[in-house]
Amino acid sequence: MNENKFTGLGETYAKFRPNYPQSFIDYLYSGVGINKESIIADIGSGTGILTKQLLEQGNKVFAVEPNEDMRTISEADLSIYEKFTSVNAAAENTTLESSSVDFITVAQAFHWFDESLFKKECNRILKPNGKVILVWNSRDTDADVVKESDAILRKYCPNFKGFSGGMRGPEDENTHYKNFFNGEYITKTFQNDITFDLDGFIGRNRSASYALKEDEKNFTEYIEELSECFYKHVINGIMTMPNLTRSYTGTV
Repeated sequence: MNENKFTGLGETYAKFRPNYPQSFIDYLYSGVGINKESIIADIGSGTGILTKQLLEQGNKVFAVEPNEDMRTISEADLSIYEKFTSVNAAAENTTLESSSVDFITVAQAFHWFDESLFKKECNRILKPNGKVILVWNSRDTDADVVKESDAILRKYCPNFKGFSGGMRGPEDENTHYKNFFNGEYITKTFQNDITFDLDGFIGRNRSASYALKEDEKNFTEYIEELSECFYKHVINGIMTMPNLTRSYTGTV
C-alpha cells in the first residue's frame, strides 16, 4: 500500500467523501453476523468514515491507517469513543495480535493493497471463522452526470483511469474475488445517492488521488469544466449523483 497516496488530501477527503448507507450498516449486523460484542479491524481506515459508523453501533474498532494526514484527522474526530484504537500500520502488517479480531472491514481501500500479503495478514489476525468485508462507494456509471464527469477527468487528469470504485469489472470479478476469498463470497449492492452543492461537487472530485492540484497545469480549466457540469444538472441549487455501495463478504 502506498501510504503517501493521499497525503495533503485528508481534510478534503473527510469533508467531501460520503458515509455508507444505513441499509449497509444494518446488513452487517443482520446478514453478516456482526454484533455489538464483535471486535473489528477497519483496515485502510483513512479519515475514519466507516470506523465512526461502526463505533456508533458500540463495537470495539481498531482503525489501521499508515497515512499520517488521514490518521490524524480520524484521531481528532474519533477519540471521544472509548472503543476506538488508532493503529499506525499498513494493511499487510497491521501489528495487531494474532487471532484478535472477529471481522475485518476494508472501505474504499482494498485496491491499494498487496492482495497476497493482505490475505496472509487477514488469516493471521482473524479469529476462527472470521470474515472480511470489502466495500466501496462508487458512481453509477450509467448516469449522464457520471459520464460527463468521466470525460472531464480523462481530459485533465493523467492518472484517472475510470470510475471503477476500486473494483474489478464484471468480466473478471468471479476469478478475482474467488482467489482472494475462499472461493465463495456474498455480493450486495445498496443505493446511496449523494447530493451536492457546487462546493461539494468540486470538493468530491478534488478528494480523489488522481485529481489535479492547484499548482498543476490546466487546474483552472479543470475546475471550470466541472462547474459547468454541475450547473447543467443542478435543480434548485443541488445536484444528485447516482451512487451505489457495493460489498463483498467472505472468509479467507
